[in-house]
Amino acid sequence: MTIRDHKAVLTTALLSSLFAAATPAFAQWIHYEKKNVPRLENGKVDMTAPAPKQADGKPDLSGVWLGDNWGPAGARPNPPSRNVKPSKMLPAAQKEFDARMEDHMLNDPKVRCMPNGVPHANTEPYPFEIVHTPDKTLVLYEMYNLRRQIFTDGRTLPKNIKDFTPTWMGYSVGRWEGDEFVVDTTGFNDRVWPIDMGGHPSSDALFVTERFKRVDFGHMDVNVTIDDPKAYESKWTQPYRYTLLPDTDILEFICENNPSPQHMVGK
Repeated sequence: MTIRDHKAVLTTALLSSLFAAATPAFAQWIHYEKKNVPRLENGKVDMTAPAPKQADGKPDLSGVWLGDNWGPAGARPNPPSRNVKPSKMLPAAQKEFDARMEDHMLNDPKVRCMPNGVPHANTEPYPFEIVHTPDKTLVLYEMYNLRRQIFTDGRTLPKNIKDFTPTWMGYSVGRWEGDEFVVDTTGFNDRVWPIDMGGHPSSDALFVTERFKRVDFGHMDVNVTIDDPKAYESKWTQPYRYTLLPDTDILEFICENNPSPQHMVGK
């Protein structure tokens, strides 16, 4: 069903039922050679050219990105495994995780077109676009047409996050530490289900720290630290790698709530 060069390899029957309900669009800009893109003599994009800078000299993360483990063209070899290795789960979290595995993640909200949270949204087989503005950085996800705001105007997360309305994507603030864009996110609602494609659970205490680093023109590293004292014994960090999709744009993604949930794979 994909209309892109990259092909999403879906790993479970659950995901297959979800994407069968998504409606692809066939009349959008699939390939358009963009300006200010370094190119080789043969016209191909120079993916290892130096990473670009913003007007203020900070690294520029803007562009359309896809996880390396989904096989985008130009990806670096040996991407990190999709198998997340968290720290030891606390008993309640372990019980929930075991139940999810037993019924093949039947109740994953995304099967019913509900949003993913953070960092899960960055790990799907669909690209996302980063857009910088003076006071915030936007992340636009192709899947579900989600969008995320990372505020860079100096505000901080509230001391008591419960003063804010919990959300699917949480509340994010960002800052620069050298050439790394460091993003802290918390304030998730209790309907955010897995924090990754492996179905690992979380609680309302979830605090996510992402460190984005653009390695060169075509590649970006992101290290994600999960801090959830209600679900895990200690913090843990998972590496991710992304490749730029330089001459394309994210597409409209419409997900229709699955009309036949009785046909989903379960116990």
